[in-house]
Amino acid sequence: MLKRIFPLPHHSILIFAVWLMLNNSLSPGHILLGIVLGILIPYLSAPLRIPQPSIAKPLKLFPYVLMVLKDIIVANIQVALLVLGPTKNIKPGFIAVPLDIKDDLPLTVLASTVTMTPGTVSAEVSQENEYLYVHVLHLPEDEQEIISYIKTHYEAKIKEIFGC
Repeated sequence: MLKRIFPLPHHSILIFAVWLMLNNSLSPGHILLGIVLGILIPYLSAPLRIPQPSIAKPLKLFPYVLMVLKDIIVANIQVALLVLGPTKNIKPGFIAVPLDIKDDLPLTVLASTVTMTPGTVSAEVSQENEYLYVHVLHLPEDEQEIISYIKTHYEAKIKEIFGC
């Protein structure tokens, strides 16, 4: 019964709190309107939600975030050396990374991770989620080097986190 009225309780609380902060008032009218909006908006939008896989192993998330932060720092240094060096050393290009992940949320996390790492940008996901097209600032002779790095360091760990 309570789940029908509050299908997304965290969202209801967030909407209520944001409403009060936006109005900068704790008057009874704003509190009542915040409660009504906090109930109605999630209730009306709940049927529109697309079910996403939950995080199966949340404890694996912390080491993943630390690894990505380390990769961002290292990639920043590498990109700075490339950009400050001779321009002939920069060989941009696209690579197609074959995907094992098919769900939207884990795929979004993977694409976002690749984009956050300097020197790489997720450009597109193929129609059937078979490939992630990535633009790289410096394409090595062996494209498989980058593909295997993305698959082992990022995709495999995301699959483990989400239990895909």
